[in-house]
Amino acid sequence: MTDDLLTIGQLAERAGVATSALRFYEAGGLIHAERTDSGHRRFPREALRRVAFIQVAQRVGLTLEEIRGALATLPDGRTPTAADWERLSRGWRGRLDEEIAALVRVRDQLSSCIGCGCLSLRACALYNPDDRAGARGPGARYLLGDRP
Repeated sequence: MTDDLLTIGQLAERAGVATSALRFYEAGGLIHAERTDSGHRRFPREALRRVAFIQVAQRVGLTLEEIRGALATLPDGRTPTAADWERLSRGWRGRLDEEIAALVRVRDQLSSCIGCGCLSLRACALYNPDDRAGARGPGARYLLGDRP
């Protein structure tokens, strides 16, 4: 093993993720490992950046499918560069703005009727009489952006 290759345990420790997560990422084509003659995984040091990229993308709400798609835009499956990160994150800006707006709505309406249809709070009788929000679809309609 060279200094440029990491065992799954070394990568997990350095990246701050479980080895099971790394196996999952590998199975999903998000990261790639070489195999030793005995079948042990050896990851290139650059896998640290890919795992960090995956973690940040997940943290901002991207699905693994979206992350896979973003990584697939990189030539030869290489690790994202600063320019790649800027380009990819720029494409996610609108989605992040929507997530931020949703979080603000949750924060601002957390103690009132959220349009879920339970009708158990006194406020529900005022904001969502007879579960009118239910006609707009499933879930917490008012937290999803619908107005009472």
